[in-house]
This record gives sequence, C-alpha cells and structure tokens, in this order.
Amino acid sequence: MTAAAPAVAGAPPAEPKINWTILLLGFAGMVIGQFMAILDIQIVASSLPQIQAGVGASADEISWIQTAYLIPEVVMIPLSGYLSRLWGTQKVFLVSCTGFMLMSVATGLSSSIDAMIFFRALQGFVGGAMIPTVFAVAFTAFPPDKRITASVVMGLIVTLAPTVGPTLGGHLTEWLSWRWLFFINVPPGLLVLFLVGRYANFDKGDPSLTKGFDWWGLALMAVFLMSLQFVLEEGSKNDWFSDDNILWLAVLAAITGPAFIWRSLTYHNPVVELRAFTNRNFLVGVVMTFTVGAALFGGTFLLPLFLSRVRDYSAAEVGTTMVVSGLAMFATAPFAGRLVRKVDARILMFGGFMFCAWGMWDAHAVTSEWGFWQFAGVQALRGAGVMMAMIAAQQVTMSTLPPHMVKNASGLVNLSRNVGGAFGLALLNTSLTQNTASHMSELTQNIPVTNGGMQAMLAGMQERFAGSIDPAGAAMKAVQGMLNLQATTLAFGDAFAILAVGCVFAAFVTLLSRPVKAAAGGPPVDAH
Repeated sequence: MTAAAPAVAGAPPAEPKINWTILLLGFAGMVIGQFMAILDIQIVASSLPQIQAGVGASADEISWIQTAYLIPEVVMIPLSGYLSRLWGTQKVFLVSCTGFMLMSVATGLSSSIDAMIFFRALQGFVGGAMIPTVFAVAFTAFPPDKRITASVVMGLIVTLAPTVGPTLGGHLTEWLSWRWLFFINVPPGLLVLFLVGRYANFDKGDPSLTKGFDWWGLALMAVFLMSLQFVLEEGSKNDWFSDDNILWLAVLAAITGPAFIWRSLTYHNPVVELRAFTNRNFLVGVVMTFTVGAALFGGTFLLPLFLSRVRDYSAAEVGTTMVVSGLAMFATAPFAGRLVRKVDARILMFGGFMFCAWGMWDAHAVTSEWGFWQFAGVQALRGAGVMMAMIAAQQVTMSTLPPHMVKNASGLVNLSRNVGGAFGLALLNTSLTQNTASHMSELTQNIPVTNGGMQAMLAGMQERFAGSIDPAGAAMKAVQGMLNLQATTLAFGDAFAILAVGCVFAAFVTLLSRPVKAAAGGPPVDAH
C-alpha cells in the first residue's frame, strides 16, 4: 500500500474511497425491498373480486384489503427516519423486510376477511420502513455526482411499482391464484435479506437517541396520520361528514395534527424533525411530491376502474392495457436522468407536469368505446410526465438539505407522496359519485320518455324482450343501463380533467423553488 501524497495547502480534503461493488449490491438489495413495499399497495387492485370470493367478504369489507395496508404504513414512513438514526439503516431494513415477508405469507394463508385485514395492516406497517430509507441512502452514501443516477433508479421504482401492480396482480391471479399476490414476496424478500445483510452496512446507529424518546410525539403523530388517512380513504364511500365516524376522526385529526407539529418543534428529541420545512426548496418539493402522488395513484386508480366498470375487462386485460404507462416510464428515465444534469430542475418539473396534464386532458374526452389503443397515448404522456417530474422533484427537494436532515426528510417526502395519493383518490372517488348522479339527472331530463326517439327505442327494446315476463319493464331497465353507462363515462371524463387541472397548478408552483442546476458530472449548486 503506497503512502498518500501530501495534501496541497488550501486544497479541499480528498473524498473517501468508495467500494462500488459493496455500495451497489447493498443499494440494489434495498431497491428490491422498496419495490416490493410500493408494489403491494396496488398489486391487489385488479384482483379484489377474486379475493372477495375467496374469503367470503362483502363489497364494503374487501376495500379494506388496500385501506388496511395504507393506514399503518403512513405512521412507519416518517418514523423510519428516527429508527434508522437509532439502530442504523441496515438493521431497520432487515427487520422491516423480515416482518414484511412473514406478514405476506400470513395474509396469503388467511381464510377469513378479518384475519386478512389484520395481517395486511401489519404488513403495511413493518414494510413501510423499506420505502424512505432507500432515499436517505441515495443522498448520503453516494457522492454528489452519482446521486442523480440513484434518483433515476428510485424514480423508476416509485412510479413503476404502483403502475405495474395491477398488471402483475391480474396475471398472477389468472395463472395461479389470488394467494400468490402475497406469496410472491418471499423469493425476492430472501434475496433482499442476503444483499442488505451482507453489503448494506452504510452507517451506524446512535443508541443515545433512546434517552428522552418522545412517546407523546409518537402517539400524536400516529393518531393524526391514521385518522387523516382513514378519512381520506373511506370518506367518499360513507358520504363524508354525514357519517359520524368520519366526522369524529376528522375532528381528531384537526386537533392532533397541530398538537403534533407543536410537540415536534418544541421537544428536544422529536420523533420527526420538521425543521426541514424551513428550507424553501424542500417545502416546494414536498408540494410537488404530493401532486406526483395524486397524479400517479389517481391515474393508476381511474384507468383500471374505467376498464372494469365501463368496458367489463378481465383482470388480465386491465393489466395488459396498463403496461403502456410502465413502458413509457422505462423509456423516459434515462433521458430524464441526463436532462436533469444539464438544465434547471424546475424546467424539467414544469415540463413533466405539463406532459402529465396533456395526457389527462386528452382522456377527459373518453367514450364508452375506449380501449387499449385509445388509452395508449394518454398513458404514454402520463408515464413520461410523472417520471420527469419525479426525478426533478427529488433533486429540488433533497439536494440543498444538510446531511443530518436527510434521513428524516426522506420520510417526510415519501409521506407526502402517500398522503397526496390518498387525497387524490378521495377527490376522484367523490367526483365520480357526484358527477355520475349529476350526468344521469341531466340525461334523463334531456331525453324524457315522451321523446319520439326514446319511444321508438323502447318499442324496439320491447320487441327484443318479447319472450320475457315483463317486456316493457325489461326494455326500460335496458335503456336505464345505457343511460347509466353514458353518465358513468362522462363522470370519468370529469375525473381525468380534475387530474389535468391539478398537474397544471403544480407546474406553475414549481417556479417558486430556487434554481438547482446540476453540472454535467458535478454536484448540484447549493440553492440556499
């Protein structure tokens, strides 16, 4: 081993040498774990009818397969920053992955809806730590000039996993059974345990953080986030504040939210460090990530729902149609990664949101005949736009934070994406319900039964159902179904338009951030 050359006076200290093999293998293991945790949010989306039949659940109960995963997860995501500082990233990730695998198997073996919801909630809670810790590693273990490449990888995982979830879930259910939606986590989980356990020793924990642990802060955060998530997930199904449970949980969230913020800002050892919000770019980036979550999860929610409800597609057909968005993300990621090195990240964010808005606005003209080819362009624009916005938002959000804030900040960023997704779904669900009823009312008023064309249609329908017990009733029911299909289609068009308007709004909010331009091959310029 040769002696190091003497340092030149005034020169910056040499950066420590990085063992790239160990770093990349450990990071790869964490990325696979992150992919599993995000994938499981949506993997059941196209297979809920099969799960419902398998465990004998009601229509109201089966929706909890997704809700039960998301509500506890939002508590673990911000908490993971504190745990990784306490125990070290490697230990937190190993415990999280092990628990996630065990709960996946238990969920897949469940024979009742109650057991399934219980294990699914535990799966979401323990698995939640695998999502933000990868972000923290990307911005602490990698040198500045390689962080954009790591961001591209994370952007692919975060955007691709929920998009391919319904595709993979639909095909797994058709080829094997719905139980394999959960068993599928075991083989990659074992690979994650090996790679992370062997190579991902990136940092050490600080046991002194256990002194003065903020139990009150943890309790306030848990109650606030779970109440908020429940209201957003279930509010549209229960007519919002006309339901007593939704009303009381909304009041509880409104009380515990400010109390948690006050506790975090005044306690000497808070569970979540909120001072990152004093950084202007971080604040704007969180708003962007919130919007990306709404666009990402909203689009992934609307399209499968339209295809199954209006077009009566099977789970596999829905999955095949959804794959275009994933392909667009794959194709865009390398291009966006190169572009963010050369131009102001705000320009890339603005362009990404406008691409997404363009795709969603095109979809507002949807008809009941739209299928794979009609949605291909919509999905390509949305996929490319979300990927561009996500990669640029990560740079704007994290690049100007001091290193000691990164672990907590990564939890807050991921939390904002999940809450944005829940907010988007709540808004879209409410819009679909109200606008379907509104369009149905308009159609029935504009086409009364006394209308000549309507009477001719009813007469033709009665002839068609002449062999039935009540031809007139059957004809009226058929016409009612046609009108309801049209009203539902129009409501979906309105929901796509809402997403488009939200993306346009986000595009202009990006201009509030300070410029963060990454030099080609160099670190980002500090934007404080």
